[in-house]
Amino acid sequence: MDDIGHTILLNRIRTPDGTILTSYYRHDYKAYTDANGQTYMVDGGTDYLRRGGPGDHEERSYFYKPANHIHNRWYCHWGTRGIDGDQPVQYRPIAELSTSHLRSILAELSPTPHIQCIMQQELAMREIYRA
Repeated sequence: MDDIGHTILLNRIRTPDGTILTSYYRHDYKAYTDANGQTYMVDGGTDYLRRGGPGDHEERSYFYKPANHIHNRWYCHWGTRGIDGDQPVQYRPIAELSTSHLRSILAELSPTPHIQCIMQQELAMREIYRA
């Protein structure tokens, strides 16, 4: 999306029984039948927000805020296949990725500009607190 105020970092809802549904990428459709018998769904990843169900869910999505790295680092998730690249994909907050992993991502891959910015800010913050 062009307007960074509307750039989705995390597409997530919480159902009435407390279950969290997260869609990480376009067409990553997740559905769940809640303890109340109702089915809830989330879809769209970081491209769009799509919801289904009775509407009594709690919206837990988070949008990119350039000046708020403390939140961005926890709400921006990156899919990783482990150190050897042979594990099932697990999504982790940028804050939980190792410094070497962040450096590798920036050197070898092409994250979107806002994710690249969050990763660079994370590395800079770690430098400050390491000193």
